[in-house]
Amino acid sequence: MEWLLGLLGGVVGGGIGGAKNPLGPVTNGGIGAIGGGITGGIIQAATSGGLDFGQILAQVAGGGVVGAVLSVITGFATRPKAGRSLS
Repeated sequence: MEWLLGLLGGVVGGGIGGAKNPLGPVTNGGIGAIGGGITGGIIQAATSGGLDFGQILAQVAGGGVVGAVLSVITGFATRPKAGRSLS
């Protein structure tokens, strides 16, 4: 359940963080979901126990931040280089 919260936060964060890159919202959301899901698993392992409001907030916020950062990095890495032509 906890990784799902991170996954959902990652989808939102990936969409917001990658809004300006050329990959599109579906790709950005997918990249964000990967980062958010991984982060959700890590946070779940670090904070074992019941699920309270603070842990829910940590899952969603952590997934969102990592999802946004991951989509921004991917957007920069896939951006066409200036001055290079394909012909």
